[in-house]
Amino acid sequence: MNRQEFLRTGLALVATACAPLSVWAQTKIADVTYPNEITVGGQKLSLNGAGMRFRFGFKGYTAALYTPSKVTKNEEVIKPTLAKRMHLVAQRDLKGDELGKLFSRGMEDNMTREDFSKIVNGVIRMGNIFAEGKQFNKGESIIVDLVPGTGLITNFRGKQQGEPIKEPEFAENFFKIWFGRKPADDALRIALLGGQSSANTNIN
Repeated sequence: MNRQEFLRTGLALVATACAPLSVWAQTKIADVTYPNEITVGGQKLSLNGAGMRFRFGFKGYTAALYTPSKVTKNEEVIKPTLAKRMHLVAQRDLKGDELGKLFSRGMEDNMTREDFSKIVNGVIRMGNIFAEGKQFNKGESIIVDLVPGTGLITNFRGKQQGEPIKEPEFAENFFKIWFGRKPADDALRIALLGGQSSANTNIN
């Protein structure tokens, strides 16, 4: 083997060895690929879990939860001091006001009426974001980041939607949609916490 052949063989081996790294650096749910690491507010977060939200037997959206370190319990996720991201990607067209109502109902189901009244301004703001967007089209993303000290930041269609919602009570109860005592989808909750369920098994 001459020098050029040796170099070509060496480069091919390096490429083969490195190829799995690009695969390991991401996770696929249905047709959506999520990176395994991101940065939010200057802090590195890792993919905690991902899955599919089903409603009435139909695919609604994929969801991924990112956290600084592995969390496996509801109460760990909802802490307002924990930096995190929820990344949703629509699997069918959803009306914006319908999605806003689902989120509002998800919070209301996990709170007393008195506590819900205390965060109603944040609920209205969140609902307006989706209502103004008219429609959450298949393939579009909603990204909600909680940056401690800054607040809850919503990104839709690649743009930040208004100012952060600063109230920690709203941030805590927003994540109860998926991690409260009455989660929107228990199979998805299990998947987001890193477990195996119908939300992340054999759905491709």
